[in-house]
Amino acid sequence: MRRLLVLAAGLFLVPGASAGSSATRPVALVAAETANQVIAVSLGPNGGHVLKRVHIVDPLMVAAPLHGPAVVLSPATGTVTLLAWHSLRPVKVFRGFRDPEVARIAPGDRFVYVADGGTGDVSVIDLARQRVAYRIHVGAGAHHMSFSPDGKRLWIALSEVATTIVRLDTSDLQRPRIVGRLHPRFPSHSIGFAPDGRTVWVGSARARRVTVYDAATTKVVRVLPAGRAPQEVAFSGARVLLTSGYGSSLQAVLWRTYRRLGTVRMPYGSFNLATYSGEVVTSSLFTGQVVELRAGTLHRFWTAKVAPATRYVAISLWPSR
Repeated sequence: MRRLLVLAAGLFLVPGASAGSSATRPVALVAAETANQVIAVSLGPNGGHVLKRVHIVDPLMVAAPLHGPAVVLSPATGTVTLLAWHSLRPVKVFRGFRDPEVARIAPGDRFVYVADGGTGDVSVIDLARQRVAYRIHVGAGAHHMSFSPDGKRLWIALSEVATTIVRLDTSDLQRPRIVGRLHPRFPSHSIGFAPDGRTVWVGSARARRVTVYDAATTKVVRVLPAGRAPQEVAFSGARVLLTSGYGSSLQAVLWRTYRRLGTVRMPYGSFNLATYSGEVVTSSLFTGQVVELRAGTLHRFWTAKVAPATRYVAISLWPSR
């Protein structure tokens, strides 16, 4: 029987469950740090409309499962805030962080991993129980990270210009353990596991290159040309999408064959991106513009300026109205 965990200020949907109605719509959640807001923006061909603005001090990053609370990181206050699904009302604030900058929802949507670059710790937060379940020290500058699709492995770069990537065994998501380190050919930035879990794509912090590693052996499989560094990495179906904020571009590549499909112009500063069901959403740090495109064709649906600056973007499913 499907179970719902009822929280004080909203619903957390247990992984594998579904909402009472199948009528849902994707919504982009955008961190606008200079405006001290998390902004919900409608998606779809006629999207780009602001649905809600929530006041949060210094919201550098927002991460969210499709069904569940949003996780907001605020380095200025050293806090991690959980916002209730749909209402975006604060339901829990975790304090005591030094410099929380990056969060990743683990496969299964039960746990979120938070990298604190100041302490070098990764904290495991149980979203259902609203508590920190575990902390592990990985190294100073802990930043971008990516889970394998099965949730059993995680790679994390130590800093935004990383000369070390730490590999974790996350087969027990509540108690990860370090199993190795590698030193990338180029100082690294963003990390992304391919959908089949066999390769890991690593964007460069300084070079116009993206390096593809064998996930099992950590050997370099391929080095591909890319836009101006740093690049961010995300996957959608057969495609890997590479952003270049300084190069104002978004590039699509077939991740199995490495064939380049095309590149489109983007607003300056469009570093961060999120994907869902064949669509890709980007956010610009420098212009505050959010863009939605079709991942397969790179056709742009709309562009909307929602704040002076926008950092990370996540996607959540809300009930249709």
